[in-house]
Amino acid sequence: MNPVSLPLPPLLRAAALVLLGALALGGAAGCSTAADSAPRTPQEQESSPTRTPTSASTATDVGWVQLMTPMNQQAVKLLTLAAARAAEPRVRDFAVRLRTGQEAELNRLRALLTRMGLPGTDVHAGHDMPGMVTVRDLEAARAAEGPAFDRLVLVRIRDHLRQSAQVSRSEITSGRRADARELAAALVTAREASLAELERLPGAGRALG
Repeated sequence: MNPVSLPLPPLLRAAALVLLGALALGGAAGCSTAADSAPRTPQEQESSPTRTPTSASTATDVGWVQLMTPMNQQAVKLLTLAAARAAEPRVRDFAVRLRTGQEAELNRLRALLTRMGLPGTDVHAGHDMPGMVTVRDLEAARAAEGPAFDRLVLVRIRDHLRQSAQVSRSEITSGRRADARELAAALVTAREASLAELERLPGAGRALG
């Protein structure tokens, strides 16, 4: 089943997307085993490893970080191809710089997952989420050459930047954690700048319509 079609509360589309990890896909957040929910004795509490509780996080916080992490991971894979194979030098340079920024964001997203006590596993694996660079996209990129390759990269990265900015704005307005909202704001600023630059690249007008 496509996760986007699952019934969700009547929220904006962007807000619904950031909630998928916690609500529609039954990720680590918002779900607990019987052992997790059972009261613990003082002895068990003392012997348990220290971890950051997720009680300070809303489903939006959890859904956002669990979506943004794989979105960046997949984008980095396409940008790595573009940095090596783009026909237009300015597209190659853009891909190199954007990949560096996305990797830096990944480090911050993974640190946030750890602070929230969430696993680093991709709860969206196998799902074609809006704005996500898919396995099919990567296969198509490997098969493309020249201007066709550049057009594919520009379209997919444009979609990634737009969608990740949209869901990050929902985190800013609906999230609870200050550190998650701060990171979301930084991501939005970076994506707006990257989108403006991408739209000025050679061939962007034809590729993006």
